[in-house]
Amino acid sequence: MPVRGDVEHRTDRAQPFRARVRWTDPTTMQRRSKSESFDSERSARAWIERVQQLATAGVDPLTATLTLAAYGDSVMPLALRGLEAKTLDPYLAGWRHRVVPTLGHLSVRMVTNGTVDRAVQTWIADECSRSTVKNSLAVLVRVLEQAVRDGLVDRNPARVTGWQYAFRQAEDELDDPRSLALPDWQSLTRLADALVARSAGHFRGWGDLVIFGACTAARIGEVSGCRVGDIDTDRWLWTVRRQTTPSPGGLVDKGTKGKRARSVPLIVEVRDVVQQRIEAAGGRPDARLFTGPRGGRITTAVLRDATHWDDVVTELGFEHLRRHGLRHTGLTWLADAGVPVHVLRKIAGHGSLTTTQRYLHPDSRAVTAAGDSLTAFLRAPRSPDGPQKTAG
Repeated sequence: MPVRGDVEHRTDRAQPFRARVRWTDPTTMQRRSKSESFDSERSARAWIERVQQLATAGVDPLTATLTLAAYGDSVMPLALRGLEAKTLDPYLAGWRHRVVPTLGHLSVRMVTNGTVDRAVQTWIADECSRSTVKNSLAVLVRVLEQAVRDGLVDRNPARVTGWQYAFRQAEDELDDPRSLALPDWQSLTRLADALVARSAGHFRGWGDLVIFGACTAARIGEVSGCRVGDIDTDRWLWTVRRQTTPSPGGLVDKGTKGKRARSVPLIVEVRDVVQQRIEAAGGRPDARLFTGPRGGRITTAVLRDATHWDDVVTELGFEHLRRHGLRHTGLTWLADAGVPVHVLRKIAGHGSLTTTQRYLHPDSRAVTAAGDSLTAFLRAPRSPDGPQKTAG
């Protein structure tokens, strides 16, 4: 079908070049149009040319410009044909709960090997099981294989390799999360100051966020989702109710990973920071306690890019430290401070006590004392006839 295109330059927009295509639907004979905005005229014209090429090959321009979420929903019966019923449910669950929230807002042609790699890393960081990651990736492969057959993409970008190694590495880290923690308070403050120094405009908020995240053993998404109204400055408690997470429409706030609120203590070392953030927000209960320099929501990727995290931690000798390591740091410090494991579990929001127990690591004196106790027990005089009843 013939498709005409033009580019309009709108100087008052963040993406000033609007590309628009027009065509006549061969079935209804109605005039149709579709537009997209771009940073450059070159990108806008490249988009028009691609739509025209696909239209020449018989692909409807609306299909050619669909988001991955919309395209997947439209072709899912074709993409999953031939699968057994027992396989459909986990595939569809992977599509709804992982693929769409992570990649669904992108157009099909914007899905690349790199975006898929980062999506898989996000699922692994969220502690999804191996089968969950496998099923989510499998359904994405099938949908994009249909896109190849439809001529929307030349090859399937979801056929990525190496994620199993990354998963094994994450498993190893979960077995010994203490090894991923910062050693002491001085190391944390050094890291915070270095990140601020490397950020544009030396934005102090990045350092405050890092210290707050470590001292509360919270996920970065939970710190981003924190509102002023969640802070109780009388008892110095933070009620963790939500986290910031990717969605088809961008970043949104949703419930915590454990689907329930939990209380976290705010120690003396972070109270001044919290009070300053509350005052900066005007005390409004619905205001975010932490935002980026322009007021935007924060994710682990935003923190990494804005502060040159990877370079900074390498320079400081903390090559092992990732953003989630701040949570490991807080939980390790709490465990070493003698917080009972059942209380530590509630602060962490862990579903399993086994996960919390990985942070427990008795020092050598405690181990030696345990051995001495056993020796004393074994050497204590006992009746040859076993335990006896006490008199009376």
